[in-house]
Amino acid sequence: MDEKRNSRRLDLSVTVELERIDDNKGITTLKLVQVDITDLSKSGIGFSSPVELEVRSYYNTKLQIWTKENIEAVIEIVRRVELDGVYHYGAKF
Repeated sequence: MDEKRNSRRLDLSVTVELERIDDNKGITTLKLVQVDITDLSKSGIGFSSPVELEVRSYYNTKLQIWTKENIEAVIEIVRRVELDGVYHYGAKF
């Protein structure tokens, strides 16, 4: 994959849940999606999931990094590529 980030990526192998933020009044849904984070930078994340997510959709997420710290963030899906039934995403914070 071509490097499109402004910041250097760090390889990371964790699983997190995303909680979709609906367009209606900024509320969240109860539907959680589990994804596998593949890399992380200060401006975004890369992850994969068997679930198809919409580009330009927003999600609440809580990441636990290697120091065991939890980082809560809202991400926007900016890129999606499907390979062999698995979707690979790029998202920005």
